[in-house]
Amino acid sequence: MKKLFGTDGIRAEAGEFPLDEKTIEIIGGSLARQFCEKLGRQPQFITGRDTRESGAWIENAFCRGAVSADANCESAEVITTPGVAFLTKKFDFDAGIVISASHNPFQDNGIKIFLPTGKKIDEAIEREIEKDVFSNADLGLRIADFKAESPNTEDRTKTADFQSAYLNYLADEFKTLSLKNFKIVMDCANGAASNLAPTLFQKFGADITAINFQPDGKNINEKCGSLHLEKLQKKVLDENANFGVAFDGDADRSLFVDEKGNLVDGDAVLWIMANHLNNQGKLNNQTVVATVMSNIGLEVALNKQNIKLLRTAVGDKYVLQKLIETNSVVGGEQSGHIIFPQQSLVGDGMFTALRLLEALFENSKSLSEMTDGFTQFPQILVNVKVREKLPFEDVMEITENAKKIEAELGTQGRLLLRYSGTENLARVMIEGENQTKIEEQANYLAEIIKRNLG
Repeated sequence: MKKLFGTDGIRAEAGEFPLDEKTIEIIGGSLARQFCEKLGRQPQFITGRDTRESGAWIENAFCRGAVSADANCESAEVITTPGVAFLTKKFDFDAGIVISASHNPFQDNGIKIFLPTGKKIDEAIEREIEKDVFSNADLGLRIADFKAESPNTEDRTKTADFQSAYLNYLADEFKTLSLKNFKIVMDCANGAASNLAPTLFQKFGADITAINFQPDGKNINEKCGSLHLEKLQKKVLDENANFGVAFDGDADRSLFVDEKGNLVDGDAVLWIMANHLNNQGKLNNQTVVATVMSNIGLEVALNKQNIKLLRTAVGDKYVLQKLIETNSVVGGEQSGHIIFPQQSLVGDGMFTALRLLEALFENSKSLSEMTDGFTQFPQILVNVKVREKLPFEDVMEITENAKKIEAELGTQGRLLLRYSGTENLARVMIEGENQTKIEEQANYLAEIIKRNLG
């Protein structure tokens, strides 16, 4: 059976399968049916969305399906992904549904579903939804009988209460933090953080300059936010600011700019937080969790502090699994998706920014000073078109030469071979101390792959 769910829910172009209205109704109905059977009562769902123009009608379609299968839906309207996850637990909902495509362009959208624990729904539920969709099940949905245009349309007060509850939670978590006379530039990506982030950080007395905080339904992530940091870097320097932060469309991740205009990515945040927590005696097992995409420079720097780096496959759900397995307290991705599982099982860009600021103030250091000791190694990525995706280990010439390069790199470099998940491409990624050398190695191995698989 075909799959709809990836590592971050369902994602596609809005209006196209599986994000057409009929399919979305089936998804909502399938989820409601499964929860009805499991709980033996009416399930309670909360929904939220980012600022894409398709968000409202997708949310409405989902709720039509869910309500006509006997669920109750309430909406927090435009709110961050971690905001929905928080509200699901806080207000005893059975599931939280986020309508967002994160950092994708506005034409795309998605559906991700959280349990009150903060974890995403089990794969068994996902497979059952897929079964209902591909069998074109009507599930007995009484769509024609459900006339409401959207959930909770008559009571905007409750929506405001939901959003206030989330912001108050974040403010309370950092109630001793004062940002008075501290100048912050924030890029809200014209996304879900556009109203929330400036409001939150002003609670701490920060001097806020916000950019890209006027969403129009189409400008989310457009040359702004965590994928496009050039404007933020320039604005930090122009404003003589202490700190810059950029969110993505649903604000589950954040990247930073120091007072000198330098990028501080997810790897650098992990370095800062690992050292900060270690100095406090709070870094469980002297361990940090990251993915295979984190720079070897992070691993080298952490090793010098006797801190272990555990790597997972790409995807926040794999980072979370490893954090839970090892009882570790911080992990994340180079892209800025950082998880602090003792506080939440969901990455939260605003929470991460506050944790980072807390570390700065407790150490009486600037952001640039906190990154001292961490140097990103040069990296090269070469893509090779292939006719088939044979396991690399099944091709002797590739395996032998990959081992040779790994031996040359030693502990000061890294080779990662993998296939693209969406295209017929092999990816050769090498990190090492010398840019010229790793380029030679990557191109050499790419030619061997092309000769054998191209």
